[in-house]
Amino acid sequence: MTKDRVIFKLIPDDPQKGQVIAFLPDSLAETGCIWSYMHVGQHGEADLGFYHACKPARPEQYQELLAELISIGYDPVIKQRITHRKEK
Repeated sequence: MTKDRVIFKLIPDDPQKGQVIAFLPDSLAETGCIWSYMHVGQHGEADLGFYHACKPARPEQYQELLAELISIGYDPVIKQRITHRKEK
């Protein structure tokens, strides 16, 4: 069974303070982009510059979004950064 690598980060300058975004580095995206998931808007592509501007989220900050990803069929393994090779 393949795990889905997920990187949880906080959106910078977020007026709602503390909104979490999940980045999915193994999903196909346009060049210069990374696939992402949020409560509002769900799946979408994000610019890699935006990914780098976001700060890492702590487990207590992303637990609801993690539960949502699991509920829609993801089998997540949480990572802290993008690596260039897919891990098994």
